[in-house]
Amino acid sequence: MDRLEVRELVYFAAVAQELHFGRAAARLGMTQPPLSRAVKQLERRLGVALLDRRGRRVVLTAAGAVLLRESRTVLDVVSAAARRTRRAGSPDPRLVLAVKPGSDGGLLPAMLDAYQAEPGALPVELVFSFGERELLLREGRADAALLHRPHPDLSGLDTQDLLTETQVLVIPRSHRLAGRPRVRLDDLAGEPLPRWPAASEEGTHGPEVHDLGQLLHLIALGRMVAVLPASVRDQLRDDLVTVPVEDAEPTTLVLAWPEHATSPALAAFVRAAAAVASASP
Repeated sequence: MDRLEVRELVYFAAVAQELHFGRAAARLGMTQPPLSRAVKQLERRLGVALLDRRGRRVVLTAAGAVLLRESRTVLDVVSAAARRTRRAGSPDPRLVLAVKPGSDGGLLPAMLDAYQAEPGALPVELVFSFGERELLLREGRADAALLHRPHPDLSGLDTQDLLTETQVLVIPRSHRLAGRPRVRLDDLAGEPLPRWPAASEEGTHGPEVHDLGQLLHLIALGRMVAVLPASVRDQLRDDLVTVPVEDAEPTTLVLAWPEHATSPALAAFVRAAAAVASASP
């Protein structure tokens, strides 16, 4: 029988992460013997060894490594389902939208207005995040998120393309590249670029950035430069300028939500967003 219980996955994941039955039992708030029995029973049911018990050492087998990876995915989905269920049953239901500050291409006000005109529209709670919008969505802490392709992993999500933009270099007016009609990415060699939270981008050795105001202030101080969607021009300080980056890949603003979502309120928001995007010049 291939059906696995969530409890079994929780037990196994704790042992696989700790690589020690005693520490895993303490973490789970139980004694070691029943935990050991549960893992052995799981191995018997699956017909494979998940752990190599070498004396006092515990080592993951190849099969155990696969189950640990799959367990993390399953347990994340279960936790997200619980969060969404609790929010759906709240006496004050709302639609939670994760947004990167200043990165909506100017569409968000019209999207919110269009959605509120929909029958049965819920209040929209905006959660602002620079680097964790995808995580908020996958963890069930947000119902939808405005993301940008090509960077995030969109597997397991449904999406609606809203706006595709070219990218520009944002720099101080005194910068060596200011005044050029265009630049290429190679021209930025050695320049400090922003580090986004929860991202691991090579070559981005500038400070970590958590909001648009901080980013623009650091650029104005000469601490970094940034390549951003062209719509950022509408939000720049007077001491900053933009230069088109001719070989930067265009970026597409997308509305993302969990696959197979059945919320009527979410479906109405997606319709409203798509209508606003299609009417945008």
